[in-house]
Order: sequence, then structure tokens, then C-alpha cells
Amino acid sequence: MNNSHKALWGECLRLIEANVSEQQYKTWFAPIVFESYSETEHKLLVQVPSPYVYEYLEQYYVGLLSKVLVRVFGTEVKLSYRIVTVKAQHNVTTDVESEGPSEIQQPKGTNKAPTTLDAATPQQLNPQLDAKKTFQNFIEGDSNKLPRTVGISIAEHPGKTTFNPFFIYGPSGCGKTHLINAIGVRCKETYPQKRVLYVSARLFQVQFTDSVRHNTTNDFINFYQSIDVLIVDDIQEWMNSPKTLDTFFHIFNHLFRMGRQIILASDRPPVDLQGMKDRLLTRFACGLIAELEKPNVQLCIDILNAKCSRDGLKIPADVIKYIAETANGSVRDLEGVVNSLMAYSIVYNSNVDMRLAERIIKRAVKVDNHPLTVDDILEKVCSHYHVEQRQVFSKSRKRSYVQVRQVSMYLAQKYTKMPAGRIGQLIGNRDHSTVIHSCNAIEERLKVDKAFSAELSSIENSFKLKK
Repeated sequence: MNNSHKALWGECLRLIEANVSEQQYKTWFAPIVFESYSETEHKLLVQVPSPYVYEYLEQYYVGLLSKVLVRVFGTEVKLSYRIVTVKAQHNVTTDVESEGPSEIQQPKGTNKAPTTLDAATPQQLNPQLDAKKTFQNFIEGDSNKLPRTVGISIAEHPGKTTFNPFFIYGPSGCGKTHLINAIGVRCKETYPQKRVLYVSARLFQVQFTDSVRHNTTNDFINFYQSIDVLIVDDIQEWMNSPKTLDTFFHIFNHLFRMGRQIILASDRPPVDLQGMKDRLLTRFACGLIAELEKPNVQLCIDILNAKCSRDGLKIPADVIKYIAETANGSVRDLEGVVNSLMAYSIVYNSNVDMRLAERIIKRAVKVDNHPLTVDDILEKVCSHYHVEQRQVFSKSRKRSYVQVRQVSMYLAQKYTKMPAGRIGQLIGNRDHSTVIHSCNAIEERLKVDKAFSAELSSIENSFKLKK
């Protein structure tokens, strides 16, 4: 007897048990005994205890048997029965072939809810996961230690922990989508046979709307009720969609009752999901609600260093620190800035340095209380005096150029936290003594020249307008 084929028959029985009542299963299916399977003929032989059982199965359950066998053994499988009856203490056997169809055709245009046998197999179902978002590259820090730890536990024991449902919330860019993807990826690696699905709330709503339009809502609901690990992102988008919420409520109840894992992500906690009924909010809260905070500066530095190491990038430590301090704790912004840095560096064949980082930050990141950069100051001063930056950076000692250079250095020292040496490097590659001399010269002139003082006040006011 081939144990692997017997195991497949065991899988058939489990599928049948999930689609009939307990009494039906015990009466008609539990007595069936696997006998053999021929790989050359694709013939499955099973024993039944009487002709009556055989006839009843063929009359009332041939469709279910056909679906199950095709799903587990393949489309070429043929079912044969060996009827074993006891007469005068002797077994009498009779072999018969099943006359049932190998596939069951349902009437077209109907909205009959399919069984779990109609759903795609785990191998056929695309989980819609991003394979790059894993626990290996989800860097742990104080702000995400609890959600990450819980996520790993769920991925290794889906539906078996007290963390069901698992509700994650936090601001945009804190890593919610990465974490829930990582859970799905790890779960799929550990349990390939499980039906894992990641879906955005927006896509779920579009699918539901389409099902209503095409009168296939039962099919839609049944598909989602067949999922073992359901991951839904950005559920705050359902707040003003009562019909979508009602449908999800029924899907949620079924999955929860069946011990399936549910993972939800939102930009706010359940209590702030206005428009959602209490019956759904209480279900969100019955598992674990975990906040994913924005990463602090040190975690941002760790994330950037990990990305550089993973992608083979070389970015100076001071640039890494500057990006981490300026990107508002958004992991998405961090990655965007690094990608932009490398693109600019390659296209323009330039080094990745602080000057380039400042330019990228200014264009790519919306920073709260955005600090002025040397580029910002140069831009405003040059615009005020109608001078080009290349002229300021030149070796020329022309008075107008020198004035712009000195004013820029003075304002850079006043409005940034950079040392004189760094300011000099960014403004014409001068040394720190030039910066100190320029600042002293401007301060002395401000004491005696009211018109010049007014000019500087005008430039400084333009900084405030920018901010």
C-alpha cells in the first residue's frame, strides 16, 4: 500500500467532512476504506460495506466525490468501489466503477455560493505579497519591538495564538505595510498549504462593488471565507462605506469562528475609526491592538545602514545621520531619499555628500519646521543680488561676488548648526578661516550701515515666507 496515496485519500475525507453535516459524514463517508491507487491507470480503489452504500453515494454524492478527487488526485482520476459484504462468515467482494462525472458543471448565470472545493488551491492562489518585505529586513527598534515580536509569533502559529485578530495602527511611513507583508511571507514559507492573502481595503471594496454589479456577491463572500490568513491594509478607507463594512463583518465572523488568522492595518486605532459600527470595532479589539510608532533617529540610522549594506551602497556617516534627523521618522521617505541620492550620484557622476543630500531632502521630503539649508540660503542671497551661484563659487575677487559669498556664510552660520569648516566647503570650497573672517566683516558692517542691515532683513524675511 502506498502511504502517500493513502494520505491523499485522508485529505479527501477532510475536504468531504468540511462540506457535509456530521451525521452525513459518519453515515456515508467514514465507513469508506482506502485500498489502492494505480498511478499508471490513475485508478483509485476504495472499499464500501454494502451495495446500498455504493448506490447511495453514486446517486447523491457523486458530484462531491468527483470534485474532491479531482482536487486532490488530479483530473484523470477514476473511482472504483469494492463492495465487501459478509455472508455466512465469508467476505463477498464485488468491484464496480463509478459512473460519476470527473467534473461538475454548474448552471451558468446563477449566484449559487460555491463550496470550499470551488476555491483555488493554495498553489493557484496568488497571495499578493511583496516578497522583498520580510522580517530579515524589518529592522527592530524600540518603536516596533512589540508588533514585530507578535508578528513573528503569528506567522509561525497562524490562528493558534491569542493575537487574533491582530490590529496594527500607526502613522504613514512607520512600516505597517512592511510588517504585515513580512507576516504573510513568513507564514507562506512555513505553511505552503495555507491560503494566505494580502489585500488593500481599496481593492477589497472595488471587488465587492463589482460583485454587486454582476450579482456574484455570494461568490465574493465565499472566496474570502476560504482564506486561512487574511491580511487587509488601510482599513480606515472603509469608514464611510457601510455596505462594504457589513459584508466584511460576515466574512470576519466566519474566519474568526473557524480559527483563521485575521490581520488588519490602519493609520488610526479602532476607537478613532468613525463611521464603523460598534459590533465590528469590538471584534477588532478582541485580539491584540498594537501601535507602530515612527522610528526614532537611531532606528532610522540603523535602517539606512542596513539598506546600504544590503544594496552595496556607500554613503558617508554624516550624510546618513543628516537624512535620519531630517526625514521625520518616515521609513518610506528614508528609502526614497537614498534611492534619489544614488540616482543623482550616478547620472551626474558626483559623490554622495552633504550638499547633495540637502538638495535631495529639499525636493523629496516634506519636513515639519523645515530647517534652512546652505542651498536655501545661497538661493535667496543670489536671487536678491542677481548673481549666479557659479560666480559665487569661483575664485573671482569681484566685489559683488565677494559680498554675496560673505553674506551667505554669515547667514549660514546664523541659521544652520553647521561648523565653519563645513559651511566653507559648501560655499566655494573655502576653509573655516574664510568663513570666520566673512562673518566678522558682515557683523561690523551691520553696525554702521543701515541700508545694508535693511537688505539682510529683507533676505531673512524671505526665509520666513519660504517656511
